[in-house]
Amino acid sequence: MTTNRQTPSEHGDKEQDRPGLDEAVRGRPPATELAANVVRGGLIGLAETVPGVSGGTVALVTGIYTRAIASAKHLTDIPKAVLTRSDVRAEIRQVDWWLLVTVGVGMLLMVFSVAGIMADFVTNQPVYSKALFMGMIAMSVAIPFMEITRGAFPTIRSRLSAVALFAVLAVAVVVLTSLPGVEASNPSLILVFFAATIAICALVLPGVSGSFFLLVIGLYAPTLTAVDERNLTYLAVFALGALVGLVSFVRVLERLLANYHDLAMVAAAGLLLGSLRALWPWQGENRELLAVSNEWPAAVGLFAVGVAVVAVVAIVQHRLAATRTP
Repeated sequence: MTTNRQTPSEHGDKEQDRPGLDEAVRGRPPATELAANVVRGGLIGLAETVPGVSGGTVALVTGIYTRAIASAKHLTDIPKAVLTRSDVRAEIRQVDWWLLVTVGVGMLLMVFSVAGIMADFVTNQPVYSKALFMGMIAMSVAIPFMEITRGAFPTIRSRLSAVALFAVLAVAVVVLTSLPGVEASNPSLILVFFAATIAICALVLPGVSGSFFLLVIGLYAPTLTAVDERNLTYLAVFALGALVGLVSFVRVLERLLANYHDLAMVAAAGLLLGSLRALWPWQGENRELLAVSNEWPAAVGLFAVGVAVVAVVAIVQHRLAATRTP
């Protein structure tokens, strides 16, 4: 597989999602952009409360995925710079604070305001909730393909490698999402810590749901309950585990995006396609697939709504990117 590093001229307006230092440290963006980032953060937070839906998918659809990963990587470089007594200010300047802070505010506001509502919707309306989210993810599969540079895979070997990567990851997620879940009514804090380190990695990967991972190991309901009831001990341990996982994983992911962007987008599409297995509306207690029930008309309607929502968001994001093109 060849390195897919492109220059700005090769990417055109897609490079807006991958700013350099000068763009990262520019002045305060317009108020409309800051407000849009809060909305993006809210959508990401909403996605992370839904088993089978990835916050990374929403970040990709709304056009901030690569910027957010790059800034998160620079953020993790700050403690290292402090310990090694290198240029801390240079690392601080490379973080797109306007992006991270506004998106973070939106995420927190959404998670703490809808955790209980979303848990009730997912639990009590499984067919309708899955149909809605399945439509959103189905439409999202197209987004990574739109980010691939034209002519990125010029040889038969490179194309076959890309297809193989796509297929392997799609099948892997299908297998993962076919696993029966368990229920942990009183989980240990050690389990919470290590679960959070893995779940946070799923948050930043399009198509891999941190909430679904928590559901598989039995921590989905306890975590949403802890958020809804403000269980500070549980939340502090979870946050610490998430921080450790983020610092460890985001550096690897940022390097992959910088050096193998097009292959990373192929991988993201495969992950998204595989995640559709988790969102089939009719499933048994052990996640076995069931036949369509008489609820199908409303389910199809909600599926269409999900497709339309993602399509509208993608179109709006494309137009916003076009207005920022010099």
